[in-house]
Amino acid sequence: MTQLNIGDSRVIESREVSDGVTIRRRRESPDGKRFTTYERIEKPNLAVIKKNGSRTLFDRDKLSIAVKRSVGKFFDSEVEVEEMIDEIEDGLYALGENEITSKQIGDKVLDELALRNEVAYVRFASVYQDFKTLDDFVQILEQRKQVNQQKKAA
Repeated sequence: MTQLNIGDSRVIESREVSDGVTIRRRRESPDGKRFTTYERIEKPNLAVIKKNGSRTLFDRDKLSIAVKRSVGKFFDSEVEVEEMIDEIEDGLYALGENEITSKQIGDKVLDELALRNEVAYVRFASVYQDFKTLDDFVQILEQRKQVNQQKKAA
């Protein structure tokens, strides 16, 4: 495979990809070969402070896998789940912090699920909040009922 120096190429066409944050560029090298590059704004590193106090870098893929594993079957498509992950990630970066807690991530996931799918919300909450009894489920179901009643009244 031949390596090309992007700096020597010229841009033939640029267009935004449907995700709204990626730019697709068709390029041509000096010898006439055409190729495509995808450019995405690089976000700063975000450290996650875990419950035990250790730190790790935020990993979108890890978040995506966790959400898909726990509630993915409650959504109609992979695209819908990815849109939700985008919203969660954007919300985390919008906090404007270099470090966030794993609790903040879990809370953002719950916020998004509350807007999108109540059953998925309850399922995720049961693991995230470590439900031990049926009363834990009853309590969260009552909270969701109250939220729904308030929405209907508004």
